[in-house]
Amino acid sequence: MGSIFGKLFKVSTFGESHGRAVGVVIDGLPPGIEISEDYIQKELDRRKPGQSKITTQRGESDKIEILSGVFEGKSTGVPLAMLVWNEDFRSKDYSHIADKFRPSHADYTYHVKYKGIRDYRGGGRSSARETLARVAAGAIAKKMLESEGISFYAYVSQVGELVLNKLYTELDLSLIDSNIVRCPDAEMAQKMIDYIDTIRLQRDTIGGVITGIIKGCPVGLGEPVFDKLHAELGKAMLSINAVKGFSIGSGFEGVKLKGSEHNDVFFVEDNRVRTYTNNSGGVQGGISNGEDIYFKVAFKPVATIMQEQKSIDEHGNEVTISGKGRHDPCVLPRAVPIVEAMAALVIADFWLIYKAYK
Repeated sequence: MGSIFGKLFKVSTFGESHGRAVGVVIDGLPPGIEISEDYIQKELDRRKPGQSKITTQRGESDKIEILSGVFEGKSTGVPLAMLVWNEDFRSKDYSHIADKFRPSHADYTYHVKYKGIRDYRGGGRSSARETLARVAAGAIAKKMLESEGISFYAYVSQVGELVLNKLYTELDLSLIDSNIVRCPDAEMAQKMIDYIDTIRLQRDTIGGVITGIIKGCPVGLGEPVFDKLHAELGKAMLSINAVKGFSIGSGFEGVKLKGSEHNDVFFVEDNRVRTYTNNSGGVQGGISNGEDIYFKVAFKPVATIMQEQKSIDEHGNEVTISGKGRHDPCVLPRAVPIVEAMAALVIADFWLIYKAYK
């Protein structure tokens, strides 16, 4: 399985949705970084289930435990291991699909790839519960980069057809966590919340878009030719459960512009090279140019719906199945810290490579 991410800042996650625990090992973290369980816990609390009426009601505390790699509050430079024990799992909620394939889930592909060996309880390794390990690792990456002036933000900018038509530069990003949908525009946030709740009552799900921003990156992060910064960010985001699209800078909207309109023209400000516009999204030639890096991540509707659907079982027989248990009507509010975490892991890795050049 591809459970290892990164080259120098290397992250390996383990665990299943209904297994005993989910955890992560970080290799390559330099010594002397201040590590606090409280800091990591705050990030995990933003991702954990049961936060509000528009998220799954699975009752997990997601209490983090650091097993190794920290002494007297600082990283030692050896592998840092962390885990969270699973508490509120109800495997019986999935007994009805033990031999059936849920539409748009990983059931069928896992069944074929792993020769019929499949943990059907909550999706096993394919469950989004695995992402708590990424958020824990991302918290460490954020802390490492904090002293370098690099910061990460993400917010919900679209739910279904409800689109926040404002640039991130027009928003107060400190308001991201001021509401349960994590949209920094109060009026649009309420519309999104009401809409998601309506979808929930219809026993259905809805997707949307999360916008991510990275501030404070120096010029020079990214490796040509195959390890371009935006390529690695794309890979990181597309590895998140339910993600179906990634764009950076002007993205797909940029195809509507002529080159004379799209080009980011350089100028010098306070002995620093800047660009008047930022259609490149802070990355040119696969390398950071010092401007804000901004991107969008598209999430599909959650595949588990509380409605009857046609499908087949392992023997090819037609069956009717319906979702049971506790599931998100919209994954976006809980995915915000995951997007931030994956961005931090990418930048942490490229930062160490950047430092190695010097």
